[in-house]
Amino acid sequence: MKLFDVYPLFDINIVKGKGCHVWDDKGTEYLDLYGGHAVISIGHAHPHYVEMLGKQVATLGFYSNSVINELQQQLAERLGKVCGYNDYSLFLINSGAEANENALKLASFHNGRTRVVSFSKAFHGRTSLAVEATDNPKIIAPINNCGHVTYLPLNDTEAMKAELAKGDVCAVIIEGIQGVGGIQLPTDEFMQALRKACTEHNTVLILDEIQSGYGRSGKFFAHQYNGIKADIITVAKGIGNGFPMAGVLISPMFTPVYGQLGTTFGGNHLACSAALAVLDVIEQEALVDNAAQVGAYLMEELKKFPQIKEVRGRGLMIGLDFEEPVKELRLRLLKEQHVFTGVSGTNVLRLLPPCVSAWTKRTSSWNVLRKHFDNLRIISRQKIRPKRRIPSCFGRFFIKSFTLPEDNFLNDKMI
Repeated sequence: MKLFDVYPLFDINIVKGKGCHVWDDKGTEYLDLYGGHAVISIGHAHPHYVEMLGKQVATLGFYSNSVINELQQQLAERLGKVCGYNDYSLFLINSGAEANENALKLASFHNGRTRVVSFSKAFHGRTSLAVEATDNPKIIAPINNCGHVTYLPLNDTEAMKAELAKGDVCAVIIEGIQGVGGIQLPTDEFMQALRKACTEHNTVLILDEIQSGYGRSGKFFAHQYNGIKADIITVAKGIGNGFPMAGVLISPMFTPVYGQLGTTFGGNHLACSAALAVLDVIEQEALVDNAAQVGAYLMEELKKFPQIKEVRGRGLMIGLDFEEPVKELRLRLLKEQHVFTGVSGTNVLRLLPPCVSAWTKRTSSWNVLRKHFDNLRIISRQKIRPKRRIPSCFGRFFIKSFTLPEDNFLNDKMI
């Protein structure tokens, strides 16, 4: 048997990770500014995380949801306090798409409706209704294209109000910050108007915080910048730091019914231990504040590079929008400077490093960096272009800027 070939792969075999760095099977070290699609929240192989998972798997890795699991109860209590939704309920599953499926299902149970509003460039998963709510026709199969979803322009308040005023919208699902869509931020005005319209028309407001949540934005949830509360919040990625896990945070307006939702593996003992370890580190090492401070400083300095058309984001969820396609830039950063980054569309680099990333003052002068970076030509407009190397300063900028002390993950970080 061979693998079903759906992933375009870099020819790199990563076998080890520590903090913000990973190593391949040849011993080459890479700076990880992508965190496996924003999954690595507290750093690779954090000692506390390793210890807690090791102890748990040696005791009990799994038993079904037919018995009491006190670790689930501990996680719900801890998460509620940390994120500010203490009066909500928690349903645990295994992935972000599964979280969104259950959120949409619960919304439909609540008001009996079937229509969903999503937004341009949205990404909510690759399964069933979650993929139908994703604005990418290439990944929506005919069986998924059932006419449930209306896509609206992000931040178009009048279009949103008009659609909800029809009175038949079950739910609005929106990302706290669009990730795959290129790090697009909803405005405060739009989100507040959306919250009001959803309440007026008995429409459930679902905040997809799968990529933007768990402190990455500099608040626990990105929508907390907008001064609103959601009816349902979905989380995944950073919740388990790489262990498959997800959750649905559910308002008290919903009444649970036996058998209404269910899962075999969701919230198992090992998964809960991973999630509890993540919360321990987030609290003990003040990672939400760290993401806010490091991200703000990094974005301010990146804005000084004239080759970057726009720097968008919050905290350590950053998009660098270039005038030219970034495919070659991304590849050269990886191959020549050994820096992992992400991409959105053709012109946006995405930075999603672990939230333990520390900014140090060992960088060279910004004037020197800009002088060297001025020589960069990402893609020539000519059909035949000379081969150019990325000035080493751009990669070194990242490499020198994100470090972890050898003996401790966050001691003595300099902001």
